Amino acid sequence: MTRARISVLGDYERALTRLADWSAIEAQAHVTFHHAPLAKDALAAVLRETDVLVLVRDRTPLDAATLRVAERLKLVVFTGTRNTTLDVEALRERGIPVANTEWGPSKESTCEMTWALILAATRQLEAQMATMRAGGWRPAESAPLPGVLHGERLGLIGLGEIGKRVARVGKAFGMDVVTWSPRMTPERAAAEGVTAVSLDILLATSRVVSLHLVPTPETRKLINADRMALMRPDAILVNTSRSALVDMDALPAALDRGRPGLAAIDVFDVEPVPADDALRKRRDLVVTPHMGFVSEPVFAMFARGVVDALTSWLEGRSPVEASRA
Repeated sequence: MTRARISVLGDYERALTRLADWSAIEAQAHVTFHHAPLAKDALAAVLRETDVLVLVRDRTPLDAATLRVAERLKLVVFTGTRNTTLDVEALRERGIPVANTEWGPSKESTCEMTWALILAATRQLEAQMATMRAGGWRPAESAPLPGVLHGERLGLIGLGEIGKRVARVGKAFGMDVVTWSPRMTPERAAAEGVTAVSLDILLATSRVVSLHLVPTPETRKLINADRMALMRPDAILVNTSRSALVDMDALPAALDRGRPGLAAIDVFDVEPVPADDALRKRRDLVVTPHMGFVSEPVFAMFARGVVDALTSWLEGRSPVEASRA
């Protein structure tokens, strides 16, 4: 009997095998883990030889045309409960089941990452740590000092499960929290103890603007050059959601003009960000490598969910039932 070929794509962290027992699966199937991004010919070559695809989040875009070369494909499993770059309908039209894992504390993890970025930017942590590592103590020249968030305005674009968590922390810091989204109402905002305002007012008055929306046709590049120009010169633009919400091509020029004064970005149009990308070197930009949901308990949930789904499929049971997709 031919052993099934299982390909795991986007395993950047190399955590899945550490956090679950794959021995029974590897005894029955050939499993290959791809730790670096795959695209074009390299991706097509893997797809042609694969019976089961495991996708870590939406790191590997797979549209109908790309999936067409995967003629042997019998199952797709992705981690988390949403994959925005996988054409699920194209798979279902071919009768290929699609399963997913649970999320774990990903919303809590992303909220904490959001605040890590806000605090790093406000308190100038990157520069302060670099000074310490270089043997210094204080700057050699006069320069603006770290800020304080208490009494400042936090503007949340989106008040879903993550936005609500970010709002609670902002209120604990003593911030005035306002919100906007395409379907926000005063009543919904008030239920969370915050105030609904127009997008223009939010951008013009907030010290911190944090994005927490799912991209849609109406919100793609929502934060464009014109809207960034509305922001305060001391404002911090924070994005731990999706890069599609910000016109990333317009961001460097906006920072050069001083509105916003700083940005703290965890998500990018191209990931991994190229090593020579100028965004990596800007002093007015705090950058992290898409770490919002990346945490030990979240990946432990991912690993167990993937193993459960694969085990069910190999044993002839429904992977959809096993992974609660």
